[in-house]
Amino acid sequence: MVFKIQFKINIKKGKPVKAKEFIIESEPKLSKIHPRDANGFNNAAIFRDQTAADRFHAMYRIGLAAGMADGKSTKAVDVDPATWHSKYNVSFPYTELEDNMMQAAFNTVPTDYRYVKKGKSKEADDTHKVSPIANWMKKD
Repeated sequence: MVFKIQFKINIKKGKPVKAKEFIIESEPKLSKIHPRDANGFNNAAIFRDQTAADRFHAMYRIGLAAGMADGKSTKAVDVDPATWHSKYNVSFPYTELEDNMMQAAFNTVPTDYRYVKKGKSKEADDTHKVSPIANWMKKD
């Protein structure tokens, strides 16, 4: 949204001035690419989600779909309509202290939050719990 300020304000004595009298809201108009700039690339596309509500989520979903595409076809790829976090931000507090800090922040800033998993993380059975090279310089 672009705000334009009009400098011709008709102020009448005894009447309050309202913001709508000097601020006009309008949609920004896209300019055309200068030919000098266009010489630097092959193709260019602008995009946003259909509701224009969340640019970051749209960019993420476009990247996800592009990564699944084979590049030989322009057909839509089979991708889940939403991820497990959808349009939510995600936090992964590791310690109890960090978790308490996040909860304090959620309680400070009006936030719609919920836990999707609560508890300690678990290492996979095939994960090295001790470094395989811990004793590599040990002399026998």
